[in-house]
Amino acid sequence: MSKLANQPAPPSSDMDVDSAAAVEEKNPVRFSINVLELMREAQMQHGLRHGDYTRYRRYCTARLRRLYKSLKFLHGRGKYTRRNITESTVTDVRFLHVVFYTAERAWSHAMEKKTAGPNAPQRIYMLGRFRKAVKWAALFSQLCSIKGDSRTSLEAEAYASYMKGTLLFEQEKNIEAAMLNFKNTRTVYEELGKYGSIENQLLCRQRIEEVEPMIGFCSRKLGGSALQEHDLLDMEKEGPAYDLFKAKIEAVLSETRSQQAASMTEFNWLGRRFPITSAKTRVSILKAQQLEKDLNGAATEPIPADKKLAIFDKLFSAYHEARSCIRNDLASAGNAENIRDELNGLDKAVSAVLGLRTIERNQLLVTIAKSKFAKHRDEKNEKITKPEELVRLYDLLIQNTTDLTDLVSSGRDKNEEENAFVREYELKDLAFRAERCFYLAKSYSSVSKRAEAYALFSYAHSLADSALQELANSPHKTLIQDLEALSFNCRSNSCIEHATGIMEDESAPERLSKGVSTISLGDDKRKDTKYLLDILGSYESALGEQSAKAPCRISQFPPPFQSVPCNPIVLD
Repeated sequence: MSKLANQPAPPSSDMDVDSAAAVEEKNPVRFSINVLELMREAQMQHGLRHGDYTRYRRYCTARLRRLYKSLKFLHGRGKYTRRNITESTVTDVRFLHVVFYTAERAWSHAMEKKTAGPNAPQRIYMLGRFRKAVKWAALFSQLCSIKGDSRTSLEAEAYASYMKGTLLFEQEKNIEAAMLNFKNTRTVYEELGKYGSIENQLLCRQRIEEVEPMIGFCSRKLGGSALQEHDLLDMEKEGPAYDLFKAKIEAVLSETRSQQAASMTEFNWLGRRFPITSAKTRVSILKAQQLEKDLNGAATEPIPADKKLAIFDKLFSAYHEARSCIRNDLASAGNAENIRDELNGLDKAVSAVLGLRTIERNQLLVTIAKSKFAKHRDEKNEKITKPEELVRLYDLLIQNTTDLTDLVSSGRDKNEEENAFVREYELKDLAFRAERCFYLAKSYSSVSKRAEAYALFSYAHSLADSALQELANSPHKTLIQDLEALSFNCRSNSCIEHATGIMEDESAPERLSKGVSTISLGDDKRKDTKYLLDILGSYESALGEQSAKAPCRISQFPPPFQSVPCNPIVLD
């Protein structure tokens, strides 16, 4: 037995070696990489959350240096010796990471040059970086198709399609091919988003939302559907995707507005027509009108409040730009009375529209504040709205309404539409004053000032009733319903404050007498309390119960009252 055990193993034949190699070739090692998760995590943690492409490029360089060193895949010492990564080289998943981060480094370098506002030489360099990113992304897709599993191969293919589409999109030579690559990317992520964890599905959904605007822009360039202003607002939050074509989309929108503004010769406001001669003024007014359509035209899908506020900001910017152009024209008009009158009328009309939109924006802020007024806590753990905040908003509305009515009624010969407009906003001003008085009463009620709150609720009720009488034959049904609800709330709250005040007044003498009756010179309540200085002879704890948070009972302070005998009264 020992002899057999000590005998050397028979040498393996060439046939056995070949069969083992064949088994290895039939069952190669398949690497798995979640490409989208790897890319998103690297980008968000190293600069792209804030659009810092320089920081991300430096991270990719440092990451590549660490990968080369850990793999011992160096490129010579002193003199650079290029070493290619091929199918036979990939024996570790880190080799695929090397190819991926090389593509990311080239892409981030190109985006860095693009966001810096490239001139002609830098644009050539930027396109070279994009070509390099496409080259490495194609190599990454090729290696993943051989060495990776099916999901990794599919994600790498989508990544390469996105890079190629980005290059074609930037070159503006073959928009149709760029759109085809973006559509391929979207199709892959739509399929991948149906499976896997919730986090993976969310990442795929975000990637699809990044690609959708690019497909829309390519479709617009090819003569498809036009791109609206609110689409631009949606894309501002996407980061790298928006940085890629922000300048292009703004140029296209500016070109479209210029073409449409060529046919715009006058501005209509309350039955009056004001001619527009300046091209810059026409473009600014047209931009504002398109934003107004986007603000009011979405009937099927209501726009969220935060997006409405963003549209209002752009709307105000457009109208301010138009007013600036008008006043520049007015300064250069000289002594031509006709031109000056037309420009003054146009300036007044644009200022009135700006004031009207300001009132609408403040009403939106009031609606948001009212929705949080009755809640204890918001869904996002935000603080509730205080009555003082609503009072401040209504102060702004009253001031805006007063300014608007003063502006419209400042002309000498007013037409019927202007008179009706002034009358309408005078009634709205009365309604705003009633609302302000109501929330001012709420603020007094919150600090238990019953008399002031009762008086303000009663005054708000009288203001609401006066406004309802004025609006008896008005078509503004929504305003009438709001005033009726306000009148009812004022009446009910005034009754509550009245009753609460009476109860507090009735109970005040009782509380006072009860408090006086409990006053004692000896302080009987404290006699049962044992202090450390009084029980030094016995071993008792002066800390009390462990669950109680009372202070240590060492000595009574202030000391209790003691009865002192009075001196006799001597009458002479």
